[in-house]
Order: sequence, then C-alpha cells, then structure tokens
Amino acid sequence: MTLPFRFLLIVIPILLLALMVVWLPRMDPVRSDPLVEQAASEVEPVPLTPAEQALDRDISRIGGTFSGHVGIAVQDLQAERTFHFNGLQLFPQQSVSKLWVTMTALDAVDRGNLDLAEPVVLRSADLTVFYQPVRRIVVRDGSFSSSYADLIDRAITQSDNTANDRILRRVGGPETVQDFLDSNGLASIRFGTDERTKQSAIAGLEWRQSYSVGPAFFDARDRVSDDVRRAAFESYLADPLDGAPPVAIAEALARLFKGDLLSAASTERLLGTLSRTKSGPRRLKAGAPESWLVRHKTGTGQFFDGEQSGYNDVGLITSPEGRTYAVAVMIARTRTPTPERMEMMQEVVRRTVAYDAAQYEGQASTGSPEDRPGASEETTP
Repeated sequence: MTLPFRFLLIVIPILLLALMVVWLPRMDPVRSDPLVEQAASEVEPVPLTPAEQALDRDISRIGGTFSGHVGIAVQDLQAERTFHFNGLQLFPQQSVSKLWVTMTALDAVDRGNLDLAEPVVLRSADLTVFYQPVRRIVVRDGSFSSSYADLIDRAITQSDNTANDRILRRVGGPETVQDFLDSNGLASIRFGTDERTKQSAIAGLEWRQSYSVGPAFFDARDRVSDDVRRAAFESYLADPLDGAPPVAIAEALARLFKGDLLSAASTERLLGTLSRTKSGPRRLKAGAPESWLVRHKTGTGQFFDGEQSGYNDVGLITSPEGRTYAVAVMIARTRTPTPERMEMMQEVVRRTVAYDAAQYEGQASTGSPEDRPGASEETTP
C-alpha cells in the first residue's frame, strides 16, 4: 500500500467526523441548545436593519441603566432573531420554573402517561411554603379534591406552590423535568428542585413539614443567624440551582408557541392558561397596548438584608397583526424599589412594540391575536 493511499485512509474518516460534528447539529435546529445558537450567531453576525439596531440599543440601555443584575432577551419569532443584554448568563428562575413542570406534565399527557382528569387529593402533608392559595381550603376542610387539569391552572395562573409540587411528584420528580428539558435541546435551563427544598436552602434551612403551617417558615428563618443566611443567599445567587439564561427561556417560549415541544392540543392548553395569568399584572403585561395579547409567567424570590433575589417575568406578546415576540426579563438581585423594577419590565415591552411598528410597517397581517394558538378561553379546565 502506497504512502499517499494510507494517508487518505487516515485523513478522510477524520474529515468526515469533523463534518458530522459541524453539520449534524445544524440539521436538527429544534434540538440544539439556544445558547449554542446565540453564541454562533454572534460570532458571524448578520447585518441589522435600522429597527433591529434601535431595539438592540434600547435593550442595552434599559439593562445597562438598571440598578441591579438584570438579564433581558427578546426574540422576534418572525425574523428568528434574538436581542439580549446579559442573555447568556444564568439567572435564578424562581416560579418561572413552574413552566417546565407543566410542560413535562402535558408531555406525559401527549405520551398517554397522564390523564388530566385523574383525581388527586391534597392534604396537609402536601402543603409547601410561601404563596399557595389552595392551603386555605386544605386547612379549612382537611383536604382538597381536584384534578391535574385544575392543579396546572392553579400552578400557572396563581403560581400556587403546593399545586406545582404535587404535579411535580406525579410526573416523576425533578429529574423527569430536567430530562424533558434536556431531550428538547434546552439543557442550559436548570429546573432545580421542588419549592420546599429550594426555598429552605435559600434561607439556610432544611425543610420540615411543620414549616407549611401559618408563619412557621418565617419564624424559623428569622432564627437563622445572619452569617448562615447570607452564605446561603449568596451561594444561591452565585450558582442558582434553578438558573437559566434569558436567551434560553425566550427560545423555549418560541418553541412552545411554534408547537415544537408539545402536541397541538397541549400547546393550545398551555398558551391559553398563560393568557389568564393573574400574578404580576404590572410587570410585562402593563407595558403592552390593550390590543396586544400577553401570555406570561412570573417568578419572585426571597429578600435578605433589603435585597431582592429572582424577580422575573417571561412570556409571549402578540400584536394585533399576529406577530409574536418571546420576552424574558430576569433580575438576579436588586435593591431597586418594586415600582421601578416593574417600570423597567414595561419599558422592554414598549420598546418591542415600537420595534414591531418600525420593522414591519406596511406589512400584511399574519392573523389577529385571537386567531393565534392559546387565544381561546376554551382551554380553561
């Protein structure tokens, strides 16, 4: 065998392997992680239109002038382009992570492993911490009989921690939720764990079921020394167990809207539920004109020493013409008063609306918001 021929036998397989590494991820864009996609787009950036340049500057200005550590991502689903500020960094999600629990449950429905009409009974042993409106019913009546469809509605629209954690246990726990994210190319989103475990750790505590009763959790937290609380608080913010990049969350919402994550029926159900979210009415939603449709999920973390952790709102906003944007605004930590945080979030939406008007001036409608997935109230459980 000649030397040149042996050389080709060695080199050709190496070249083929290199081509596979480079091109296979591109052949399945739905499964590629949004962080990889965004980083690649910034290595070889495509020229921006004047409207895109303006939105990019606006997002940088809003993020850069806010007093706190904030991450912002806005994805134009029509142009498949994302604009961001600190969008590749990990930010604590807090109750934004309820989205992934519900998606995992609906994926189980799609696979025939869960019937949303399945009965479920909540008792005192199921109660969690912080916001859980269902607790009043359990305390009053001793138990609460419901269905998983109802618990999903409560977890998303009311951000009920007990409803969310019961769904989480039914689908198989935190590992199952993370597997759902990983298998859909969203591994850069960390689910973390259940609310009881997470909130206790952030406070420097280990969970006890007695903390679910009355002010017991707050009383126990007050007894933790400042040194221990500070160490736990800073540890969480430095490496949040439920951390996610805003760019990845915006992409996940975009994939949900396009039907890439769930069946058509489950997509419709979740988008409809998000349109009825009651929490955070003065965050993203207050920045949108009344003619725009807003579907969103909030997240709010703990305070320590006057500093807020994990103050978030993420969602999909749709214009009267049917154009949709995925928006994620996530504050890791800040001492800024709440009204100023909400105003910052509203400004992100207002700048996105202004971008829509400039970028698509004179273009034909793609359908009204009411014609888009999830706009119908028929998805109410």
